[in-house]
Amino acid sequence: MKFLPLLRELASSYQAFERFSAPHIKSMNLTASQFDVIATLANQPPMTCKELGEQTLITKGTLTGILDRLVIKEMIERSSNDEDGRSQKIRLTEYGQSIFSQAFPSHMQHLQKAFDQLSEADMHNLSASLKKLRLAMEKHT
Repeated sequence: MKFLPLLRELASSYQAFERFSAPHIKSMNLTASQFDVIATLANQPPMTCKELGEQTLITKGTLTGILDRLVIKEMIERSSNDEDGRSQKIRLTEYGQSIFSQAFPSHMQHLQKAFDQLSEADMHNLSASLKKLRLAMEKHT
């Protein structure tokens, strides 16, 4: 089980990322999942719940509640899907787009503080290694 130290580091890195990222997102009156949905919908044509779930990797049951809260906040709207009457299309409202236009650059600046600690080569190597790990996992699912 030579991979256990790697597994621990991967989990610890993700947890550290969440501890660094989440408070900043919360300061903008959003949850991390809401931010993910808004960022995914921004500058895109409307998406179905299925497409949005695939893009964000949020499960359908969780996504429904997130979307309900974003509708209440008037950041997204749902409309019937002309291509498939069983589903709906989701898009950002004008207000949602304005929130994205403020929140996304602000959050990227926040994240930059941590990523500035890494060289371009570090980021490239980490990205390549994580992709290799992801593909190995996907091969067995």
